[in-house]
Amino acid sequence: MPAPSSLYRVNVRDIVHRPGEMREKTVDLVTPEQLGAGAAIVPAGAELELDLRLEGLHDGILVTGQARTTAVAECVRCLDEVAIDLQVDFQELFAYSPEVADDYQVHDNHVDCEPVVRDAVVLALPFQPVCRDDCPGLDPETGERLADHPERQPSETIDPRWAALEGFQAESD
Repeated sequence: MPAPSSLYRVNVRDIVHRPGEMREKTVDLVTPEQLGAGAAIVPAGAELELDLRLEGLHDGILVTGQARTTAVAECVRCLDEVAIDLQVDFQELFAYSPEVADDYQVHDNHVDCEPVVRDAVVLALPFQPVCRDDCPGLDPETGERLADHPERQPSETIDPRWAALEGFQAESD
């Protein structure tokens, strides 16, 4: 049964069972589905560039590569949209036989890089993206972006449980 067609499939016929053979390939594609599901994602239809180095080994094909794309996110402090340039390195061995294969195999003289690329990109997405490191966020009372009003300082509310200590001053020795 032939392997399903994938945009991430790369033909390796010319280096299969040829240890020491190597070739490089660049693949430009459009992501068919969204990558990630958290605060930052690579949306379906985003451009993805793969620079691959394919090396023939005795027991399989070693794929070393770099993926470049742009993720979109919402700043967790001020809720502005953020574009994040991602550059991710990955490496995986695609084995010839199922006995040697840990996770990936060469099928019909092709390697399918989709799960390797997807895992590398998703793991590189920031968990809590911010528009800039010093983003002040939102005013807790009005909900306005504090970056739009730099003169405004958020008011300090005192926790009512500590209000009784407001006038307390410790004696100095």
